[in-house]
Amino acid sequence: MQFFAFGDCMDTHALTDALASAKIRGVLYEDLNDPRGVGLLTLSEDPAYFIDEVRAFLTRGVFAALTPKPEHTLLGRTYAIGYEPDLDETLVDRPTRRVLDPSLAWHVWYPLRRAGSFEQLSAKEQSVILREHGGIGHAYGKAGYAYDIRLACHGLDKNDNDFVVGLLGPKLYPLSSVVQRMRRTRQTSLHLERLGPFFVGRVLWRAPLPVK
Repeated sequence: MQFFAFGDCMDTHALTDALASAKIRGVLYEDLNDPRGVGLLTLSEDPAYFIDEVRAFLTRGVFAALTPKPEHTLLGRTYAIGYEPDLDETLVDRPTRRVLDPSLAWHVWYPLRRAGSFEQLSAKEQSVILREHGGIGHAYGKAGYAYDIRLACHGLDKNDNDFVVGLLGPKLYPLSSVVQRMRRTRQTSLHLERLGPFFVGRVLWRAPLPVK
């Protein structure tokens, strides 16, 4: 998945029309923190798509007139931990369903980098910390308040971040609440080097879910 943010957008209808005509697979957001800002998330199983299709699309037409915000640019890959029974579901189907789910109107995207202290912990200690962190996200998801997408960006991020995180939900408050709750975990409070910047957007347009 790749995310771009732009400013100086005066006509969002022109953007949605262009995306629909080009059949871009992704999501367009209105930027909550910039009245002229938008964000675009695109997704594909083939990384060449982001060069051959998305890059070509963004450098012509209505998107070419916008002002890029490179501080928000994100690129990440889905990943598996090793115990997943269905890799297609984990790596492709579930992340796609979530970002294209019409009931999830609010999305928050941000990068993070773990501190070196985390890598010095034993596998057992890391597992305990990750379970604490993951348990919060699981509870919000089970209640239908918020869902997460975690992407690895090792070697893909210009700022050398480790992960891209997306929080998605029908309302904005629970997404902020998740971040607040995560602050108290050992991973966030002790083993993160940096977090953000955050992009907060409401979905303006999304591609239809693929039919299987």
